[in-house]
Amino acid sequence: MSKSSKPLIITAIVIVAIVAFVYFQKNKNIATETAVNPSTKSDSAVVIAYQTGVDPTKVAQANGDYEKASQQTIQWKKFDTGADVVNALASGDVDIGNIGSSPFAAAASRNLPIEVFFIAAKLGASEALVVRNSSNIQKPQDLIGKTIAVPFVSTAHYSLLSALKHWNIAESQVKIVNLRPPEISAAWERGDIDAAYVWEPALSKAKVSGKVLTDSKQIGEWGAATYDVWVVRKEFAEKNPQFLKAFVQTSLKQIDIYNQAPQAFQENSENIQKISALTGSDPKDIALLLSGNIYLNQQQQLQSFQQEFAKNIFDTASFLKAQGKVDQVKASYQDNINPKFVQP
Repeated sequence: MSKSSKPLIITAIVIVAIVAFVYFQKNKNIATETAVNPSTKSDSAVVIAYQTGVDPTKVAQANGDYEKASQQTIQWKKFDTGADVVNALASGDVDIGNIGSSPFAAAASRNLPIEVFFIAAKLGASEALVVRNSSNIQKPQDLIGKTIAVPFVSTAHYSLLSALKHWNIAESQVKIVNLRPPEISAAWERGDIDAAYVWEPALSKAKVSGKVLTDSKQIGEWGAATYDVWVVRKEFAEKNPQFLKAFVQTSLKQIDIYNQAPQAFQENSENIQKISALTGSDPKDIALLLSGNIYLNQQQQLQSFQQEFAKNIFDTASFLKAQGKVDQVKASYQDNINPKFVQP
């Protein structure tokens, strides 16, 4: 090797070392950013927004079954309200979201490009109107003049307004304030509100010093059924059909396990602990909350999509428009329902 070539070799080695160092530091920073800031969206991960409602599929989520079935990395992000999930879907921060039928009706009415592909639950006792014991509310008419907290444009909000209409109480006769579930719990503790229509874990906390006046099961029987649904950005659905198929099959499997032996599922301490850890619900309340909802199997899902579901969404949107909560109602919401991932 000539003396003149040695400096060139040394220079090349130094350049390679510098490039390697810069590359390592860049990737280290990216990894650190993702770890420190969970809101950072990974290009390789499917980002799913979930809420704290109690249902059997939370066990599958805790077990990592969705990742196993799809062979896909999933970034789960917890949200307090359906309105927050809708905003995240609209911005593209999440691909799939768990919301109620009321925020879905509002979002679809604004032509947000999302569609329902799975019904998580037909709601019952898991959402309820709780009144404070010290407020001396014994019957619906006692609500007049009282302060009621509810997350606006949620299924709970829709149920509350439907209940007031059923009881012939005008919205102007009560004070309805817009609070997220954590804010409801704080306001309840301070004594700022007399009642709240809410879900877990705020529901359990309120019930400690309150009682249920009505719930979504009863209001559904009055003609205002509500649902928890899984929605997806249409663009994502078109590009990732296999993932959605795997997601639905995993959910249906867990629902079938529950429906085959509800009591055994509710008495399984591992199931209870997993649901409690994900939702923040009191373990002692989970069995009752699970039993309060209806979880549709594959045939029931398809039947609902083909029959009453679109009309329920239309009715919900019409009611929200009458209440001034949305500006317009679509002629049909069938374009926002995609049953193909539930099909055999």
